[in-house]
Amino acid sequence: MQKARRLIIAVLCAGLALLSGCSMLRLGYNQAPDLAYWWLDAYADFNDVQTPRVRTALAQWFAWNRSTQLPDYAALLVRAQAEALADTTPQRVCAFEADLRSRLDVAVDRAVPAAAELALTLSPAQLQHIERRYAKSNEEFRTDYLQNDRAQRARASVKRAVDRIEMVYGDLDEAQLERLNKALPLSPFDPELWLQERQRRQQDVLQMLRRLLAERASADRAQAALRAHLKQYERSPSEAYRAYTARLTEFNCAFGATLHNGMSAAQRQTAVQRLKGWENDLRMLAGEALP
Repeated sequence: MQKARRLIIAVLCAGLALLSGCSMLRLGYNQAPDLAYWWLDAYADFNDVQTPRVRTALAQWFAWNRSTQLPDYAALLVRAQAEALADTTPQRVCAFEADLRSRLDVAVDRAVPAAAELALTLSPAQLQHIERRYAKSNEEFRTDYLQNDRAQRARASVKRAVDRIEMVYGDLDEAQLERLNKALPLSPFDPELWLQERQRRQQDVLQMLRRLLAERASADRAQAALRAHLKQYERSPSEAYRAYTARLTEFNCAFGATLHNGMSAAQRQTAVQRLKGWENDLRMLAGEALP
């Protein structure tokens, strides 16, 4: 389920932060069922019986998402355009993030029945395959976030931030880059703690799957187990990690507001234009007429 959640996050955020042009968003979304299958198959190594079922489930999920959710995502981008030209506050940044999260929750919940059905067909060998893929993803995480050289780690953090910011606002000037370099070291972001939580969640997923298979669980039982796991995903059982995420969220909302308020009129206009382009793409994908 953690894999499905990450996939859905990518679908929801693609137009907002990850893709550089409207045509890229349309192309990426239209290819998403195939890309999603290949990504999931790298973890589960689907057999000949599972493959058509997974492909059908993905096609159905994306058809639902296209027809019922994309118009709502487009409407959220309309609101973002209206707000982009004005200054903002940490509270408004956090509220916007909560709106995004609520849409993610709807998308994830829609995937639960198919994910539960698939979970009940996994073999012990496939669970071992998932565990090995988890280990590989953790090594990739260490490469991206846990460089031994602290200066290199800091540079990588700044580069990630700059790439995401410039995707929306366009190029940052020297003064903005300097402020960014000074602000990011103040973040409570802790990749080592994040990795520990990732590994705990991965083990929870594997234990849940093994338990469901051992119990020969029903589809309803599997869905209930997945939804219970999702609640833990939203609210970690670790009090220390919950406190950490609260601090990080508070920092990120304040940082996002300060960042936006420091953008020039031209950069804000660039943001509006890009948000409008993504809105138009989502409407086209949903089959709506453009305004």
